[in-house]
Amino acid sequence: MELQIRRAKERGQFDHGWLRTSHTFSFADYYDPRHMGFRALRVINEDYIAPGRGFGMHPHHDMEIVTYVLEGELSHQDSMGNGSVIRPGEVQRMSAGTGVTHAEANPSKSQRVHLLQIWLLPDKSGYPPSYEQKAFSDADRRNTLRVVASPDGRDDSVTIHQDATIAAALLLPDARVEHALAADRYAWVQVTRGAIDVDGNRLHAGDGAAIRGGGTLPIVGVEDAELLLFDLP
Repeated sequence: MELQIRRAKERGQFDHGWLRTSHTFSFADYYDPRHMGFRALRVINEDYIAPGRGFGMHPHHDMEIVTYVLEGELSHQDSMGNGSVIRPGEVQRMSAGTGVTHAEANPSKSQRVHLLQIWLLPDKSGYPPSYEQKAFSDADRRNTLRVVASPDGRDDSVTIHQDATIAAALLLPDARVEHALAADRYAWVQVTRGAIDVDGNRLHAGDGAAIRGGGTLPIVGVEDAELLLFDLP
């Protein structure tokens, strides 16, 4: 099993005043040909949005967009008629498909919102646009890898148009979870809070790691931690 670490400080980082963002992979004005994505995983943006600010209506197509809120609240409006607020522990999936426009904003007057926006390439183009949002409690994710997105919606996860699975975990210190990675599959681990040990490698908040090669992937909490694990084709 081969592991390659992408440290938080190595990401593309921008401070726009109302938006502070870090790009794990090339995105918008950040371009690094060494980091264009990993397998079907195209974007992981860690965003901090100031109170009362956000992204106005803008278009997307042929992309699976997953939003995972870590702190605060994020409001969502789209051309499909959906309007919602996403809170910590909730996962939103928007399949842009043949085309959709949406807007995202921080509705709070005093608190920032902290989130991950994740893009995955769909398994084919031309899906009709669709939307889904589900909540996962702390207990659901405590010391276990809880599936939150999958191609078949298993375990009451949101459904994505790609043979990929996203699992979330909240780990206490010394808690151990394991992921069985098939020989023809790949994994990405993204730490959102605290610190973990991945197969003997220490990762802190904002760090990510690409994993190649099959086997059992052990993950241990070093301090109170939160992470996402992507199992990818």
